[in-house]
Amino acid sequence: MRFAYPMQKIQDWFTQQWVIFRGRKINPDEFLWLIGPFGLLDSIGKDFIEKFAASENLSVDYHTSSQGLIPSMKQLNLSEDEFSQLSKQVISFYENTADYDLNFSVKWNPFFKVFGVLITKLFSVRINQLNIPTENIKDTESLESEIITLIDPDSKEVKYTIWFRSIKSSGQVVYSGIYGVCTLPSGQTCVKAVFPLPNGNATVIMSPTVGKNGELILDSSGKKFGDAGFYFLLKDSKGDYWSQFIKSFRDKLIIGEDDDGISAEQTLTLWNKMVLKFNYRIKVKK
Repeated sequence: MRFAYPMQKIQDWFTQQWVIFRGRKINPDEFLWLIGPFGLLDSIGKDFIEKFAASENLSVDYHTSSQGLIPSMKQLNLSEDEFSQLSKQVISFYENTADYDLNFSVKWNPFFKVFGVLITKLFSVRINQLNIPTENIKDTESLESEIITLIDPDSKEVKYTIWFRSIKSSGQVVYSGIYGVCTLPSGQTCVKAVFPLPNGNATVIMSPTVGKNGELILDSSGKKFGDAGFYFLLKDSKGDYWSQFIKSFRDKLIIGEDDDGISAEQTLTLWNKMVLKFNYRIKVKK
C-alpha cells in the first residue's frame, strides 16, 4: 500500500490517499495526454503561477492581448463539415479569449449544495481553486477573466495558457486552469483543462462536437479510463504518479451565438443528477 505525501493538511492527505486506494499507478511518460502541472502544497492562486514559472524557467505574461485558450480551433481536428458549421463568434472567443468580458449566474441543486459548502470550507477558499459560489446567483455577476501565458524566454514559445477567473465584486478566485488540447489513446482530439491542487491536479478532458445551430458542445461523459472525463492525478510520498477516473462526475458545456452575442450553459452532474448549472453571457470588451 502506497501513501500520500505526509507533510500537508490532513484533508488533502485523506483525499490523495483515497485516489491512491481507488485509482491506478501510472507511468507519466506513457500518459502524456493526461499529464499536466501539479499544484504546490502552500499555494495555488497567482502565487502558484509565479513559483511554477520559476521552477520551469519560464517568464510570465500577465498582459497578453488577443490571446486565446486555443491558438487555432483547427487544432480540435473537427471534420470539414463540422468546422464549417461552427459559429464564427465561438471560434473568435476561443482564439481571442482575452478580448472578451464574461458575466455568469449559478444555480445549485439543493440536494448537493451542502457538499459544495463543505468542499469550499475544507479546500477551495484555502487553496484559491475550484472556489464556486455556494449561493445561487440569479442576476448575472461579472467575472474578471484573465489570460496568463507562461513563455519560454529563448524560443518565445507559449508553453502554458492559464485562464484565471475571479468575481469582480469580491475578488474571489473561482477557477485557475491551464487550457489546451490533447489526443486520447483512441486518437480523438479533446479540450483539456488542468486545475492544479496540492501535490496534484484535477483534469477535465472534453470531447468536441458541433450542434445544429453552430454551437460548440464540449462533453466529458466518457465511460472508462482513457476516455474524455474527469481525472484526479497526484504524486505519492515516493514520487510515483497515481490517477483516478471519476466516471460518475460529468461536465457539459454548450456555447453558441444568439442575438446579443455569445451565451454558454455549463452543467455539472454527479450520478446523472444535476449538481449545479452555470449560464454565461460573453461579449467583446469595449
